[in-house]
Amino acid sequence: MSFPVVPPRLRPLSQRRSATFAVLDVGTSKIACLIARLTPARDVAPGDWRTHRMRVIGVGHQRSLGVKNGLVVDMDEAERAIRQTVEAAESMYGAQIDHVVVTASGGRLSSEHFTAGSVIGGREVAEADVHHVLETSAAYHLRRGRVALHSLPMGFSLDGVTGIREPKDMIGEELGVDLHVATCDQAAIRNLMLAAERGHLSVEGVAAAPYVSGLSVLEPDEAEMGVIVVDMGAGSTSVAIFERGEMIHLDAVALGGAHVTMDIARGLDARLADAERLKTFHGSAIASASDERETIAFEHVGDRSANKTQASKAQLVRIIRPRVEETLEFLRDRLTRAGYPAGPGRRIVLTGGASQLNGMCEATRRILGGQTRAGRPIGVEGLPESAFTPAFAAVAGLLVYPQVASREYFEPRRQRRVATGTEGYVTRVSRWLRDSF
Repeated sequence: MSFPVVPPRLRPLSQRRSATFAVLDVGTSKIACLIARLTPARDVAPGDWRTHRMRVIGVGHQRSLGVKNGLVVDMDEAERAIRQTVEAAESMYGAQIDHVVVTASGGRLSSEHFTAGSVIGGREVAEADVHHVLETSAAYHLRRGRVALHSLPMGFSLDGVTGIREPKDMIGEELGVDLHVATCDQAAIRNLMLAAERGHLSVEGVAAAPYVSGLSVLEPDEAEMGVIVVDMGAGSTSVAIFERGEMIHLDAVALGGAHVTMDIARGLDARLADAERLKTFHGSAIASASDERETIAFEHVGDRSANKTQASKAQLVRIIRPRVEETLEFLRDRLTRAGYPAGPGRRIVLTGGASQLNGMCEATRRILGGQTRAGRPIGVEGLPESAFTPAFAAVAGLLVYPQVASREYFEPRRQRRVATGTEGYVTRVSRWLRDSF
């Protein structure tokens, strides 16, 4: 495989093993850290990826610094904000942490698909045949400057019959596999990891924000039937499509809630802090009959007098609505070009802080069609009530990610194990025990 081993691959969590994880969401508007204890669940429904109970034992979050559009733009500021956030979580936990799993929300998230086939010759498919076809599909070449965040087998085929989940022991002539690879700009990941490492944290895994947001807010039936997860952050809006229980597509546009705030500040000649407040408490993505009668107060930029300017809520909505519609139309067009058009038959789940804007579900339903709902974290115990919102979907989803990491296939892991030729029987058994229990 041609890409560098960046980012590190998260070790899967065995269904029989407990563990403590620290996770970090570095976003454009906020940085959040959770420390949680994961213990095996007694009853796990078929197809449910939440194999463990998740109890939060440390929480920290604050306004983001040094990050724009999901990218680190000021290393010192980002490092300081990460340190303060992690220290708040550590204070509640009562101990220091040294490993984190982080989200990637910038860096032009996108999808690539690779296929491979292997001749079986009319016999039963063996475990070695499955590994061989996966290795062949994983020997792909990404564009220069791109790295793989996730590598998910979407399904196998046998003699042209697609949608096979477990081909082992089936009989056929040719075995095939379709591999979905979620990619990101390498520079974006390196700078994100560096900001965490400068705070004396070792990054043990990186996950795409819309993917883990989906893991956080979706029910297994939704992911099986098909659903579009739209993660609306401050710096970007990303989308992950789930079908047959797996993520099958990933994309992003560089438009988010911060762009709405800037539009308000410019349109009303208001301070950025006032613009954010007006958006949060009075803003809407849809107009209503009472907008003309409601007034809002704010200060003009550079106006040091005590007098505040008055404007109608209708003026505010007329500024917000075009930007929201532009963002959703961008997504609609990109989904159509990718072969996953939105429409009445689609189910859409909105997450991210910007999705909390009043009327966002209605605007999404009007432009993308389908059934639309807000997505909030599922199955996380000990999370503060204020964090059971779409804004915390990504960081909560990072706690689910170790439980599904075994679904990914990265051929370099096997290459590194066998390349030296020095591993003996005891080493192999030790690794198997460590990974399985």
